[in-house]
Amino acid sequence: MTIAVSILYSLAVLSFLLFLYAFLGYRSAKKEWKQRVKTWYPEDARKSFISSIGDRFDASEQAQPLSDKLRNANVKLLPSEYIGILILGVLVSFVMFASIFNVPTGLSFVISVALMLAAHFFLFLLRKNKYEERFNNQLSEVCQILGNSARSGLTINQGIEIAAREVAAPAGDEFRRIANELRLGVPLETALRSIQKRNKSREFNLFIATILIQKKTGGNLAVTMETMATTLEDRKVLHQTIQTMTSEQRYTSFIIPILPVVLLLLMNNIVEGFIDPLWTGPGLIILVIFISALVLSFFLIRKITTIRV
Repeated sequence: MTIAVSILYSLAVLSFLLFLYAFLGYRSAKKEWKQRVKTWYPEDARKSFISSIGDRFDASEQAQPLSDKLRNANVKLLPSEYIGILILGVLVSFVMFASIFNVPTGLSFVISVALMLAAHFFLFLLRKNKYEERFNNQLSEVCQILGNSARSGLTINQGIEIAAREVAAPAGDEFRRIANELRLGVPLETALRSIQKRNKSREFNLFIATILIQKKTGGNLAVTMETMATTLEDRKVLHQTIQTMTSEQRYTSFIIPILPVVLLLLMNNIVEGFIDPLWTGPGLIILVIFISALVLSFFLIRKITTIRV
């Protein structure tokens, strides 16, 4: 009897251990399966009413021109987020001018709107083609990868796939798109021309021409790519040297227009009614001349310090 009880007890313990092992394995498999399902079918997080409106605006045709401008300026914001920042800037500027600098309410609102419109204009003016600049700065790395791939006996298509994996954004994203099109059977020239529509810089045009000529006529692609990589790297170093040498003048172009305006507002805060004469007839003429001189000084300094390589 004792032996039978011991056997039953042992079987019960063994059964419990087997059940526990199977249960833990089931939980692990279930967790892994849920993660796979979430990867295949991602769940949409709950969004607020304002976020839903922003998503609809971002997907509309009206937001496409602004989206292209933000992309070209290398500003990583959605159109709805950018407009929201401008609206917030108007509100903050309005409170600042009305409460801190004692500017009249109506005039504070007009100045705030004008300030955000000017910020919008100067943002895209100063950051014009920043996306192309970052892309072109990575072309030397792409050429080096293609040259090493050709030296290893790989084809141009295989070299482009390596560049798509190794190079960071934005060049990595563009070459990843080229690699995907090549896998789908799109000719190399067609894939490169599609990227050329978004990047029309001289460096990228030279890169495309070199690739296509080498593909049609043959030749030592490795040497050509290494020579181009060296040339592009020298151009990048020269451009960075010029930017460093002209940095003081470029910052001066911002300080000169901003400093008189800040001093004028501070004096109006100290002396009540200090800017009231500006709203008379002669004062408006002086104000127009003053603003025109500030804008002119900004563009003249920027023009002098802009040196194209």
